[in-house]
Amino acid sequence: MKVHSFSHVAITVADFNRTVRFYNDVFGAPVVGVNCDHDPERLRTFFGVESAAPELKIGWIRVPGGATIEVFEFRPSGPGQEVEWNRPGLTHLSFNVRDTDRWHDYLLGKGVEILTAPEQSPKGHTFFFVKDPDGNLIELIDNGHMRPILKWLGPLGGKVFRHTLYRKYYRQD
Repeated sequence: MKVHSFSHVAITVADFNRTVRFYNDVFGAPVVGVNCDHDPERLRTFFGVESAAPELKIGWIRVPGGATIEVFEFRPSGPGQEVEWNRPGLTHLSFNVRDTDRWHDYLLGKGVEILTAPEQSPKGHTFFFVKDPDGNLIELIDNGHMRPILKWLGPLGGKVFRHTLYRKYYRQD
């Protein structure tokens, strides 16, 4: 058994409309669906929203390339939390881009909170991190010289690397 492709990642936000505008205006990722019709009992039991009249707005933002960001806005909402890199759990979203220096300048002009300047990894790709309006981390990465290799390898890459360079991670002990 294997999955066919990556579908989506979900984020919970304080202001649905602000988030939708941010991802569309900054990254060209439009909202493609919204659902506000949810059973209050399910919101209390499944999602743990403690309220006599809980509400949930869910939307789907289509990222260029096909994946989706699922956006949740709960009423009432809990407090946000800063990402702790050494704590198990999701830490960030990552978008493939070309020319991280140009993206850095573009995002500065858009008033996006930038956490790091573009830097180069030992493998040669460049990347930097920004925050969305709710503090969710977004990495912008340019795989540079690896772009054609990653495209060419595609599904074959996992099979090749599983039996060669990374086989120690797949050993059955």
